[in-house]
Amino acid sequence: MGINIVATGSYIPEQKLKNDDFRRFIDTNDEWIRTRTGITERPMAGWEPTWYMGAKASQQAIERAGIDPKDIGLIIASTVTSDFLTPSVSAVIQRETGAVNAAAFDLNAACSGFVYALDTARRFLETGCGKYILICATEALSRFVDFEDRTTCILFGDGAAAAIVEKSDKLFSSYIASDGRGAHYLCARSLNVAPEVKVESDFNDGFTDKPLHKLYQDGKEVYKFAVGALPKAFEGAAAGSGITAEDIDWFIPHQANVRIIETASKKLGVPMDKFIITLDHFGNTSSASIPLALNEAIEKGKVKRGQKLALIGFGAGLTYGGAIIEY
Repeated sequence: MGINIVATGSYIPEQKLKNDDFRRFIDTNDEWIRTRTGITERPMAGWEPTWYMGAKASQQAIERAGIDPKDIGLIIASTVTSDFLTPSVSAVIQRETGAVNAAAFDLNAACSGFVYALDTARRFLETGCGKYILICATEALSRFVDFEDRTTCILFGDGAAAAIVEKSDKLFSSYIASDGRGAHYLCARSLNVAPEVKVESDFNDGFTDKPLHKLYQDGKEVYKFAVGALPKAFEGAAAGSGITAEDIDWFIPHQANVRIIETASKKLGVPMDKFIITLDHFGNTSSASIPLALNEAIEKGKVKRGQKLALIGFGAGLTYGGAIIEY
């Protein structure tokens, strides 16, 4: 059993942070950022909460799908930047969209979140949970970025994208995985649990030296992981499906860094012109990056019905995964 993406939607904050804007508070410039990351600007959430961006993207996807929100049986929200410890972002999106018959939960697989959500949605559709599932990835990473760390603050942007999916006999093959041994390479502590616990104690979680409420990234380790995870995720999704890289019309990877994508394209033997790239104007929006790129490619007419897509995520956890779908 496969799935069909009925429609997509997005919400992009109006406020933009351009590369040269960083010169006001850190030692950097446009050329330094652009040549190392491929990013020129990124949207920044101002007053918009995470749930609001997700609700707006979801409402657009529902409107484009032309469905009654009461027919949505499940809402999966992917985020690492929830506005609340509880309730879930998905519950607030349910309220805002009028999907009164839907169950709702949040999923946190960081930058792999949309792929994880697609895999989860297919399993729920197979067992029965209503006619449609709403997947929404919404992120406000600017609220957790350390703007004194020039190696990380330049990377991240904010935004949301959503998709309405239904059961289908279309091609769908997915693979999800994680390696928790690298969890401390990319993290953000939310609570200072048991601050009296000593680092050398049996309760050391590996994060005690990381900043509280700020995003931390070991760039070298994350890069090494990412350039291997991207091709591995595709190969895992393709295994047993008979699909090869040559069969794919478009690769839509997590938009982390153009150098990661370029290295992975060489490993896969796929030219860069088969990759959808949006990080130049969106930056790294974590789990929202893949659906934002997908939505934009659909709007611009690049992605067309009947084409085969490879959606590939990798990020904190460390998580990774791939989904090969027919659009």
